[in-house]
Amino acid sequence: MIPEDDISNRRTERKPVGIEGRYRTGSGVPRDVWITDLSLTGCRFYDRFGTMQRGKTITIRIGSIGPLPAVVRWWNNHVNGVEFEQPLHESVYDHLVASMTNQVPDRFRTDS
Repeated sequence: MIPEDDISNRRTERKPVGIEGRYRTGSGVPRDVWITDLSLTGCRFYDRFGTMQRGKTITIRIGSIGPLPAVVRWWNNHVNGVEFEQPLHESVYDHLVASMTNQVPDRFRTDS
């Protein structure tokens, strides 16, 4: 479940997207993920095989942008909410939302 304080404390609105990404914890193996929404200050992504802990520090790549340092704010059934250490620049955010949104690749589908 998403902690209520994380929803109410969001500084910017998130927009639905569909962007392939990749995250890494420390020097661990990178994991491919599907980013489902994005704001200037964070994102939500689906990780089919991963589990996370609130407060975990990661780096995340969103499309060709990154790696961006981020902190896991919540995790629920393979869906993660992270906050970037530094907000995205508005032009980078606009580019990601406008040009990098795609259909969900088969490897990220939950119905397969």
